[in-house]
Amino acid sequence: MNEGARARDGSLPEKHRGFKLYKRCLRYFLPYRVHIFFAAVFTTAAGLCDACTAWLVKPALDELFVNKNTDLLLIIPLAFVGVTFLKAVMKLLQNYLMHYAGLRVLEVLRDELCNKIIMLPVGFFESSRTGVIMSHIMNDVASIRASMPAGVMIVRQIITLISLACVVFYRDYELALWSVVVLPLVFWPFVHFGRRIRKLTRKSMEQTGELTSQLQEVLSGIKVVKAFGAEEREKMRFDRENRRLMDFTLKGSLTGELASCCMEIIAAAGISLVILVGGMQVIDGRQSPGTFFSFITALILMYEPVKKFSSANLAVQMAVAGAERVFGLLDNPALCVEKGGGTAFTHPFRELRFENVVFSYPDGTRALNGISFSVKAGEKIALVGPSGAGKSTVANLIPRFYDPQEGRVTLNGADLRDYDLYSLRSGISSVSQDAFLFNVSVRENIIYGMEETDDENIGAAAKAAYAGEFIAAMPQGFDTLIGERGVKISGGQKQRLTIARALIKNAPLLILDEATSALDSESERLVRNALDNLMADRTSIAIAHRLSTVMDADRILVLEKGSIIAQGTHEELLHTSPLYAKLYEMQFNTETDGGDPVREADIEKTRDTCNHAPV
Repeated sequence: MNEGARARDGSLPEKHRGFKLYKRCLRYFLPYRVHIFFAAVFTTAAGLCDACTAWLVKPALDELFVNKNTDLLLIIPLAFVGVTFLKAVMKLLQNYLMHYAGLRVLEVLRDELCNKIIMLPVGFFESSRTGVIMSHIMNDVASIRASMPAGVMIVRQIITLISLACVVFYRDYELALWSVVVLPLVFWPFVHFGRRIRKLTRKSMEQTGELTSQLQEVLSGIKVVKAFGAEEREKMRFDRENRRLMDFTLKGSLTGELASCCMEIIAAAGISLVILVGGMQVIDGRQSPGTFFSFITALILMYEPVKKFSSANLAVQMAVAGAERVFGLLDNPALCVEKGGGTAFTHPFRELRFENVVFSYPDGTRALNGISFSVKAGEKIALVGPSGAGKSTVANLIPRFYDPQEGRVTLNGADLRDYDLYSLRSGISSVSQDAFLFNVSVRENIIYGMEETDDENIGAAAKAAYAGEFIAAMPQGFDTLIGERGVKISGGQKQRLTIARALIKNAPLLILDEATSALDSESERLVRNALDNLMADRTSIAIAHRLSTVMDADRILVLEKGSIIAQGTHEELLHTSPLYAKLYEMQFNTETDGGDPVREADIEKTRDTCNHAPV
């Protein structure tokens, strides 16, 4: 392809891009080429049956109705039935084979797309909408499946067209020339409306993704919607987006129907011309009625495949639009799957070290400014600071959800990027404020990722996480389904199940991200006891806004605006860090007013030992 074939922006023109997508789709159908080959054979036979039907019209009229040939009275009707039966069988076999190949391609494409998406970095999901991703996997891939049956339909109609054209020219080549005068015009709507159909289909798919995303957000946040009385607002939003989807879909359907109507009008003009000329020949006695009606039957059947090109073209254009979106994800060089090194992380854990780490998010927000610190085996480290200080970013760098732009993070002396991701993340357990659980049983949630665990270890982990009692009270115990995101159990119970999950994983490094911040005092007491069991004999990094939960840490790092401004024990920081002392005093005043006996005991302990702390 020469450079002149490219658009000014360097991209390929739409017709070349479409051809490239056809070739890309074809690769997925090649493993089923045997099925497609026999489907083509059967569709060829079905197309020839139409020609046989038109051929039988002449003897039916001339021999039965004109010549009154009784010898053919039974044969010709049986021939019609036989041809129709054969056509039905051929179409059945062809449809089965094409549906089989199409569904297998659908399965492979969905697997491939899901495998690509699930291996993308966390940053992709934070910048993408879940509903749009779901639409790619479910709707866009389904449209590609329709491309091969539509292609076979086009092949069938071409074969039918050619075979019927042979009948037409054999019956009366002079009359046939009159019929083909308008035939080129029939293909004009097919070409003219094709690009518009593809454009509208692409917009419809994009709008489907937006609508799916909006619906997913509303259903996930239904409690917030109801708490703020926003049902009418969300109904109006959904109605507005749904109307846009309907408009795009309606315009696409109308364009397809308009193309079909244009084809029919042009075809009708051609048939009318033939009836005019052929009728004059029959009246003049230059042609028998049987020959004429055989000719006109073949001609009518011949225009029918041309009309079906319109619906097949609509399916093909939908497939191309879906392929653009699917392969845009699969082939996008900017969407690189996570890659690790070739070294397996092996126990024991000795040291984690941040060395002048600088990190900015894709939108340019600077999160860390050259921080350095180390965590030795067995240490309990806490990260504190105001919101936006960079605490969670530190936690996200350790399992390599992100990589720093400058500096490095090392584990046992080796850069994290040298380790393969599976072994690295197998060595890290995390418990966060957002305790995510799946809509499966209690047992399956506890052993998630560790499916080989036996019942004895599951029970021990649940007991150590202070979850055994409430699990035993459930209707089916460990086999009880807990609902989507664990909606059937309380926040404290969810948190204890995630702690049991971390105990089963038994990783040497533990990350706690605000694990108790959203709990009531009784739940917090149980969760903190469970966390004590979890942290025993493990290295831990705890992120906390509530200082009362980390006062016993071996070392506390105080972060502000992406920098570590102080570190030390709780008592030391009360003397040396004005920011820490301010945070402590603010929480001290708030928590003592709240009447929480657990927190008040911690605060009273600190007040007794550090009553001279600066404010």
